[in-house]
Amino acid sequence: MIAAVIPNLTKTNAEQVTQELVKELRRLGIHVCMDAALYSSFPYRDIEFFEDFLGMIAACDIVIAVGGDGTIIHAAKHAALADKPILGVNAGRIGFVAGLEPNQLHRLHQLLDGTYKVERRLMLEASLKSEQYQNVYYALNEGVISRGSQSRILDFQVSYNDNNLCHYRADGLIVATPTGSTAYSLSAGGPVIEPAMRCLLLTPICPHSLMTRSVVFGEDTTLHINAVPNGQSEIFLTLDGETTIPVTEDECVRFQKSARSVSLIDLKYQTFYEVVNEKLSERRA
Repeated sequence: MIAAVIPNLTKTNAEQVTQELVKELRRLGIHVCMDAALYSSFPYRDIEFFEDFLGMIAACDIVIAVGGDGTIIHAAKHAALADKPILGVNAGRIGFVAGLEPNQLHRLHQLLDGTYKVERRLMLEASLKSEQYQNVYYALNEGVISRGSQSRILDFQVSYNDNNLCHYRADGLIVATPTGSTAYSLSAGGPVIEPAMRCLLLTPICPHSLMTRSVVFGEDTTLHINAVPNGQSEIFLTLDGETTIPVTEDECVRFQKSARSVSLIDLKYQTFYEVVNEKLSERRA
């Protein structure tokens, strides 16, 4: 087995966790490969270092990301494009999508035993009408259309499957996957959705109405969102909090389920609701 290890060394304990992870993988006889930029931090002779990141993903059997949810989500999208499973090792604060905690590295033998779960998670595609919907942007958590810091509240027109839905007046709109229901959407008042479900979730950000609530759509729904011009606003499309694209006024953004999905490895064998209770209790603490 070949494992591509992708750590986020900006996290406080990520380097230590990665050192312990690599030691355990080597003990198990799992071949480790890493980005060449990490050689100075992990100068082991039996690690294969790649100058080509995408080549490393293509060459491995499994991707292992060490960090918080952002790190794991970023790596997961690369893994999904190469049709590789990913294991997230939590070295962040929450770790909703992590399949292993730092104190559980002894469970890595399950990768060889085959005694682990693989969860197929729905991904989101976003595209712009001005680009003839040809350029596709992927998200595992959510796509957000929102105003700039100096902009006024925005007006949005939303349609689904070419049927008019409604008009929103808000700071922004979140289109989330079930995986993303516990991220930004939850903070904006959206519901928690079990990740095994196949659906899209629309949640407004600070809506200018007491009656505006989140809406859940079937997985085959296509959403079109127009930011109605007011002449004084900056508008941005942000994917998973890491890719930001300027959107012109009166631009149409299309959201739909991706044909690709993320295969998340779980070695903890906790139910989703056990994880939610544990992680949200940590957040309150």
